[in-house]
Amino acid sequence: MTTRILASSSHSFENECKEIHDSWGRLNSLIPAFASRTQIECWQIRETYKGMYGEDLITLLQKKSMEAIQQDDTNYKALVEIFVGRKSSHIALINQAYQSKYKRQLDQDIINIEPPHRYQKILGALATSHKAHKADVSQHIAKCDARRFYETGEGSPGAIDEGVVLEIFTKRSIAQLKLTFSFYKHIYGHDYTKSITKGNSGDFEDALKMVITCLCNPPNYYAKMFASIKGKTADRGTLARVMVSRAEIDLAEIQRVFKVKYGIELTEAIRESIPSGDYRDILLTLASKTITAPSRTC
Repeated sequence: MTTRILASSSHSFENECKEIHDSWGRLNSLIPAFASRTQIECWQIRETYKGMYGEDLITLLQKKSMEAIQQDDTNYKALVEIFVGRKSSHIALINQAYQSKYKRQLDQDIINIEPPHRYQKILGALATSHKAHKADVSQHIAKCDARRFYETGEGSPGAIDEGVVLEIFTKRSIAQLKLTFSFYKHIYGHDYTKSITKGNSGDFEDALKMVITCLCNPPNYYAKMFASIKGKTADRGTLARVMVSRAEIDLAEIQRVFKVKYGIELTEAIRESIPSGDYRDILLTLASKTITAPSRTC
């Protein structure tokens, strides 16, 4: 039954994909396309778009965020989320697209951002780490790196040794870094982020703590981000972007953590905090479902 429905709807999917492609760059074209569809239809739109244009919609969304480096309002947290949350193969495609469009290397543009920003150094290290990607992770390396983090952090007086932190972030894959911080907690009895809080906290330490939270505990990181809908300074574009990009990964878990932390369902928080209109309807639709395709991972 499902196959027949999808087959009969393929023409409308193609039309919708063409509209998205023709108006690419406007988030309000992409989000309704996902928000108004069922789980299977969302997956089918992605597959249809990929078949027509050879690119994945979610990866394209990440590319648009990368292009923010060329603008004055660079969204550094969005860039961190992309480097931390995407596979190295995806980052390689984004790097290729960036170089093709701007004739420059993405990691070099990050290093040369002016004026300097507190996320800049870690972003540069994360960009380089994907080039050193290895499929396998090493427990031995993870234990050694965890020890180096301790010895140059809470195990020594003064501030964290930025050089050591950036060296490790540059040389290790995302999977290897996750294992390292897991071993750190196992060996020393607490998260590495707690050791950052105990010491002298500056811009680098604050940025490092945010990056590690995004790396090791994404549901908690994004639940805290969603809490901004209660404030007057909520970034509406960010809320919608995160809902779309995390829908296939862990949106259901993010919503569970959100309820535990703030005592309210995310959908109720949206109804209470966002004025009625198309934007609120889109957020509510995205929050009410998880866009997942069977046997797929991002």
